[in-house]
Amino acid sequence: MSTFTNSRGTLKDFLSTAAAFARLADQANRLQHLQTLLDAALPAYLSPGARIANLKRGKVVIHADSGAVAVKLRQLAPRLAEGFIQQGQEVSGIEVRVQPRRRLSAGPRQKPPKILGERPKQALTSLASGLEESSPIRLAVEKLLKNA
Repeated sequence: MSTFTNSRGTLKDFLSTAAAFARLADQANRLQHLQTLLDAALPAYLSPGARIANLKRGKVVIHADSGAVAVKLRQLAPRLAEGFIQQGQEVSGIEVRVQPRRRLSAGPRQKPPKILGERPKQALTSLASGLEESSPIRLAVEKLLKNA
């Protein structure tokens, strides 16, 4: 867990000063520790798609990036719970939820333009020349050819 520092101390120190923040800091530390244990227990291909979301009344909630990851985590849940207990954690069960990570993007993805080969261009040119000058289809084909 990274900590923010400034001239007044670390964020962790600040959160530990007030009782409510102390509980929050303790919970955050528990979750971070559980995440470390989870990462160590899971195969390398599965670990990036699973993260500890919460621990409440002994139940560990794990968010999975996809349904496929969730299925595998549910299969591994008894073994994971046993591993947490062996590491000294008070765990009574594991709940797995599908919760894809939010992906930050600058905007909607744009597909790269498709490039027509010579044969398709010739076929479209031939099609356009066989249509009436004012035909909407001819205008659309010519526009396509112009942009290709």
